[in-house]
Amino acid sequence: MKSLLLLSSFVLLHSSLWAQPNVVLFLVDDMGWMDSGVYGSKYYETPNIDKFATRAMRFTNAYSQPLCSPTRGSILSGQYTARHGITTASGHQPPQPAGHVFLAKTGPANAPMLMPESKNYLEPAQITLAETLKGAGYRTAHIGKWHLGLTQPYWPEQQGFDVAFHCHPDPGPPGEYFSPYGVLPDGKPGGKTKVGTITDGPQGEYIVDRQAAEAVKFIDASKGGPFFLNLWCYGVHGPWGHKVEYTKYFAAKKDPSGRQGNPIMASMLKSVDECFGRILAELEQQGIADNTIIIFTSDNGGNAHSNVPGTGKTEAAEKNKSEFLADWRKWAGDQPPTMNTPLRDGKGTLYEGGTRVPMMWAWAGKIKPASMSEAIVAKTSAKRMILPRRCLTR
Repeated sequence: MKSLLLLSSFVLLHSSLWAQPNVVLFLVDDMGWMDSGVYGSKYYETPNIDKFATRAMRFTNAYSQPLCSPTRGSILSGQYTARHGITTASGHQPPQPAGHVFLAKTGPANAPMLMPESKNYLEPAQITLAETLKGAGYRTAHIGKWHLGLTQPYWPEQQGFDVAFHCHPDPGPPGEYFSPYGVLPDGKPGGKTKVGTITDGPQGEYIVDRQAAEAVKFIDASKGGPFFLNLWCYGVHGPWGHKVEYTKYFAAKKDPSGRQGNPIMASMLKSVDECFGRILAELEQQGIADNTIIIFTSDNGGNAHSNVPGTGKTEAAEKNKSEFLADWRKWAGDQPPTMNTPLRDGKGTLYEGGTRVPMMWAWAGKIKPASMSEAIVAKTSAKRMILPRRCLTR
């Protein structure tokens, strides 16, 4: 890829010519490459995402790491995973002690390869995208899943975010998607003990809806100055909490292409789409949509393996009579969360289904609307983020 652009430098360079643009990064968790209408799904319904494509450039060859923590570390640091050291989804595990030496894990003599030991946190000394923009006068917010450090020294507030709505440990959402979320304001996070800044909402509130409300509040409070909104959506990760009224609708629907058909995933994607739509509507209402860089993407490919029969995790859930698995069987049967067909496999693998992701960028007057690019782009080093120069208008 030629002429990769450093997003933060690009913003600062052009601020002398135009008003500093706001930046909204909307990152979905485990959303597959074709899990929206605009990318080809005939089953999922994503009207806001589809409408956004009419003002954005849609990339058909966008790639990420196949797991969430490595991708998130790269987005904020601008480094490849081998540089920042987070190589697997371990951001919810206790950080290694100071002075720890990261060496390849040894295995049995006949092991086919040595596995690198992953850091469980993003280094506090790392200069992040948020810190760079904050230094240029931006107000910054992180809302949602973090997965880059369990304990307080590694939280978003220590990485350049003025406002932070999060909890730990956080491989998935608090409260299993519904309020009360049960997040404590202080204490030692671990196991089922969630600690962070998320507060309970009304009984039964859906966490993705709450993320939208927190984002709108932040945008409204940022009038008069540039802002960076980093919304990392809890949907559509496990444990797959869903709104039953939406799920019933999709349970009665069939995919004419025969590729997808999981009503729980469809229900959750509808909530993600509504969250994104509320943010877009607020930007329009504030009259700042045209001066905002909006990026929509996913952290890795779609999950094509969870809850299927014959796996160790599924068998353990069956043995323990898991309520979540029972609910899954009721609505989705033996289906995996999604299907990435025609791409091979999904999340956690290096096949196309695990690494190719949806990605769209919009910036009025700078990026051609309703356009498509086949350029190979990546957020593997996403502070050097990701657009070839030819994708920008002058």
